Amino acid sequence: MDTLRSPRPDPEQQALQGEARSLLEASIDALPVAYRSVFVLREVEGLSTAETAECLDVSEEVVKTRLHRARALLREELLARAGVAASTAFSFHLSRCDRVVAAVFERLGVEQPKIH
Repeated sequence: MDTLRSPRPDPEQQALQGEARSLLEASIDALPVAYRSVFVLREVEGLSTAETAECLDVSEEVVKTRLHRARALLREELLARAGVAASTAFSFHLSRCDRVVAAVFERLGVEQPKIH
């Protein structure tokens, strides 16, 4: 039997998208102004290199350099922020993890395999 699926994201996907958006926005906000301006104009607003250069009254080479540096800084910032989040994502470990696994197997009614 086919189930009806909404074309809209489910609540879990919406929450994940919201968190990702917040992480990205905070990381972009952390960029120095000169890099953030170029990044937003080029990547968010979709302006060409020439249009961005004209808006900022700089050369196209400056726009290209700043965009390259902005991407590198953004990548570092996202990795740093995601690393902090990832380290706390599964805060249980060792005996607590064993209890969670045992509870899952018990609830499923499956005997937990013995690990040697």
